[in-house]
Amino acid sequence: MMISDAAWQSIHPFLKTLGNVYVGKPEDCRRFLSAIVWITKQGATWRALPKVYGYWNTIYRRFGRWCDAGVFEKLHEHFHDAGEISALLVDSTVIRAHSSAAGAPKKKMKDKPVKPSGEVMVALPRNSMRL
Repeated sequence: MMISDAAWQSIHPFLKTLGNVYVGKPEDCRRFLSAIVWITKQGATWRALPKVYGYWNTIYRRFGRWCDAGVFEKLHEHFHDAGEISALLVDSTVIRAHSSAAGAPKKKMKDKPVKPSGEVMVALPRNSMRL
């Protein structure tokens, strides 16, 4: 998934105005942003990034530098009204996490399990010894 020509024609001039970010060759920068879009849309790990976007660790490190410089926030602020470009931008309202990721408590057993003989089983910690 590559960023469309129309979106790139808007993004590239804006990036060049940012003094604290290295844009480099336009085709490399476009490939980098396309890689970020791919990672975001696929929900994949960095190592799963297809080679067409470049080496995953290079993309990852550049992403970190741009995050530290606030580039993505500036992009979001600048293009928040544009239809196609706003679809490329992701914030935390788009990302969903499993309830356990938020520290939700585990479900407790209502009744202790009973052996067929009628004895009550007691759950012991994993590394405890039975006496």
